Amino acid sequence: MENESNFLKTGTTTLGIVCKDGVVFASDKRATMGSMIAHKDAKKTNQISAYICMTMAGAVSHAQAVIRMLKVQANLYRHSHGGKQISVKAMSTVLTNVLCSQPLNLQVLIGGIDKNGGSIYNIGGDGSSIKDRAFSATGSGSPFVYGILEAMYFEGMSIEEGIKLAVKAVKVAMERDSASGNGVLVTVITKDGYREIDNAEDLLEE
Repeated sequence: MENESNFLKTGTTTLGIVCKDGVVFASDKRATMGSMIAHKDAKKTNQISAYICMTMAGAVSHAQAVIRMLKVQANLYRHSHGGKQISVKAMSTVLTNVLCSQPLNLQVLIGGIDKNGGSIYNIGGDGSSIKDRAFSATGSGSPFVYGILEAMYFEGMSIEEGIKLAVKAVKVAMERDSASGNGVLVTVITKDGYREIDNAEDLLEE
């Protein structure tokens, strides 16, 4: 993720993994401005509803505007449907419709759980959308992440296994991608709700 400065090239690492009991997201914490490290504690995963979150890579201002808009949509849906939560598919459709009419400098993962189980959508700034029931990644560190996930992901893995795999993949990206670094934030969504694990790289040392 980069501070917006003449739409500088995106640099970050985010990923999402679908597990047996929910979904796991992970991201690094470095924000860059060209070759400069602008922030060392950037939050690249944001809660949208009780069971949906979004990762962001791209222009910070665009991402913040999208996050505010999606949160409003999730709340409007809940209030107008008797407390029912919006589905992951419906939330991804809201965003793709917006981006098709007004392309932004963004690459987004939206995912979570609903009555259909866990799922992740990889959404481009032009509104393109790809659903994945296994894993997906964005940002300049994603080629390194995909190498790890392709080799080590398996269907039906537990949340605990997903967390460790997510952390390992981001750590590998941070070793090779200069725009990624300064720690790992993990987000877990299960039927019990949304939780975050900061400094999750420490889990691999246990």
